[in-house]
Amino acid sequence: MSEAGGQARGEQGQTLSQEEAFARIRLLRSPNVGPVTYMQLMGRFGGARAAIEALPGLAGRAGKPYQAAPERAVHAEIAQVRKAGARYLFHDSPDYPALLTHSEGAPPILTLRGDSAMLSRPCIAVVGARNASAGAVRIARDFAHGLAEAGFTVVSGLARGIDGAAHEGSLASGAPGGTVGVIASGIDIAYPPQHAALQERVAREGVLLAEQPPGTEPLARHFPTRNRIIAGLAAGTLVVEAAPKSGSLITARLAGEMGREVMAVPGSPLDPRSHGCNQLIRDGAMLVQSVEDVIELLSGFDGLPRSSFREVSAAWHAVSDVDLGAPPADLDGDIENLLTTAPVTVDELIRQSGAGAASVQLALLELEIGGRLLRHADGRVSLG
Repeated sequence: MSEAGGQARGEQGQTLSQEEAFARIRLLRSPNVGPVTYMQLMGRFGGARAAIEALPGLAGRAGKPYQAAPERAVHAEIAQVRKAGARYLFHDSPDYPALLTHSEGAPPILTLRGDSAMLSRPCIAVVGARNASAGAVRIARDFAHGLAEAGFTVVSGLARGIDGAAHEGSLASGAPGGTVGVIASGIDIAYPPQHAALQERVAREGVLLAEQPPGTEPLARHFPTRNRIIAGLAAGTLVVEAAPKSGSLITARLAGEMGREVMAVPGSPLDPRSHGCNQLIRDGAMLVQSVEDVIELLSGFDGLPRSSFREVSAAWHAVSDVDLGAPPADLDGDIENLLTTAPVTVDELIRQSGAGAASVQLALLELEIGGRLLRHADGRVSLG
């Protein structure tokens, strides 16, 4: 058993050494290293240990000293993961969810409790309002129950209202589909507190997933990243009830950008909690009124959704060591001069700089490691 929460498997099912698993956790917990940067570093240097050794030099090119995450902090985290009865799931593990792999900025490392086999079954996300109406809660519970009986794994975020009803309905079915709860906190933190028993049941009978390190309280900035995991796991996202500008609509938008099916249950125009779903349908989401409607849309899903809620964004790919050569000596400064606090696409930077895509990506990587770059949704970047 490796220290990193049990035996770890990596690319093509090969068992990771304890040292490499430890280095991967340390790399991801290091300052200014997010999912995109992590994957670029892994691709360029061929492994986490080599990437960690290179970090000070990369940051130095951006003009700042750098220290990777302390080893003692990683040892402490691993101990917390094991104490919580969880394990690590790495991006190249054979049981890492296939659909999530293909989503932009997929988390390179997750912590998991439960049966990871459920992640390989067809998944559907069921999301909606926290202050849901009684009718919507019943709809969510009934839909989740029927979908689980049909063999689908129901994914949601363990929030009050629709999320909780979705988990309860799928668990009550006792069917093979089951449920996955994705939380915005560490794997050992129950949120909201009134769902502590439900979260524990999801972990025992289904799967509980967290991207944040153990001990992390759920902060506002963690919920959008939690939503991207929910959308990324599932072939489709069903919104049962949601107000405009709600987190559920963010999940639906992310699903649309990933090329997944987006579905919504229509509601009364007199209830503000239905306006989000009705708007989704007007904008191209599929109207569904029964479990059978959802099953028909998702059975045999081949990546071509019938919903037209959002155009599919360009696929995201990690930059490999073949792609990344050393950038021209002055390119970092040129790229930084093109950036402002307003997010811009990398393609626009490539066009304006006149440099090759690989050189621009490496310049951005160095700026990010140096703490001078922020990454945003849709592959955009800005000054940090």
